[in-house]
Amino acid sequence: MVKRSLIIAPQWIGDAVMTEPLLRRLEARGEQLSVGALPWVAPVYRAMPQVAEVIEFPFAHGGLQWRERWRLAQQIRGRFDAAYVCPNSLKSALLPWLAGIPRRVGYQGEARIGLLTQRLNNPPKGQRPPMVAFYSALSGDEDVAADRPQLQLSTLEVETALAALGLTRLGYHVFAPGAEYGEAKRWPARHFAALASQLDLPVVLLGSGKEAALCASIADPVNAQRHGHCLNLAGKTTLVQALGVIAACKSMVSNDSGLMHVAAGFGVAQVAIFGSSSPLHTPPLNDLAKVLWLKSDPAYQPPLICAPCFERVCPLGHTRCLNDILPAQVAPLLT
Repeated sequence: MVKRSLIIAPQWIGDAVMTEPLLRRLEARGEQLSVGALPWVAPVYRAMPQVAEVIEFPFAHGGLQWRERWRLAQQIRGRFDAAYVCPNSLKSALLPWLAGIPRRVGYQGEARIGLLTQRLNNPPKGQRPPMVAFYSALSGDEDVAADRPQLQLSTLEVETALAALGLTRLGYHVFAPGAEYGEAKRWPARHFAALASQLDLPVVLLGSGKEAALCASIADPVNAQRHGHCLNLAGKTTLVQALGVIAACKSMVSNDSGLMHVAAGFGVAQVAIFGSSSPLHTPPLNDLAKVLWLKSDPAYQPPLICAPCFERVCPLGHTRCLNDILPAQVAPLLT
């Protein structure tokens, strides 16, 4: 008898990508997978062939939204044998409990003792393990550290996205200059602009609508010198289109962000720039990825004893960890 399992997905794109090895493990041992995800994350799971179904949650940020969770729970009651709850929040564990799913697996946190039937211990405070291994451990398997996320789009999906945006496969670089978490994770816009001006191929800028102005501050000065060299698509694509653009690019430059993990999942050449966060915690797991992090550079002086601080804004006000990574260091790493 096939075991039917529901995965409660994280709410961030990067975290969603990093759950893929967990799903691959579950599917390999015969579990039929449905993923419950918020609408802005759902397209990532549709790029995972092992997912049989994506259930888009009608939830918004904040609040328990008890009524909406109760209604959905009644719709899925009796459908699943197990649930794997990836987020650590109380509300993320409510749906499997309300739906009466017999086995409910997740990490301890936010008074979830009665909601989960199997609780894993969280890492000690101050320790940040690699997130892929953190999620994969929900499978109960050992030796989960070596897994690498893998995403797939059909040729039709990629070509449809490229045609809609006037792009050609391998004919451009992608820059993803945003980072939802805060400015202490963002390489300076002036550095992105200087790098774009050095590249032979055009540059496509991707991001959310909130990052349109940031991307414009990169594209506008470059296009003033090289007309049409930068295409600012921030806020102008669907996530499905953005996935297709990344899957077909020559290479990608990004901060530690969700789109960084998307590029890793597609196995494209990429340069990932880290500042306040750590590639030991959320690395781009991709053989073609190159990481720049001044904390690990013995030649950089004085050493960055403050990194990683994991703060949204530099507590010391200098953001040396990003300002001192120069475009001339990035350009030779692009293929």
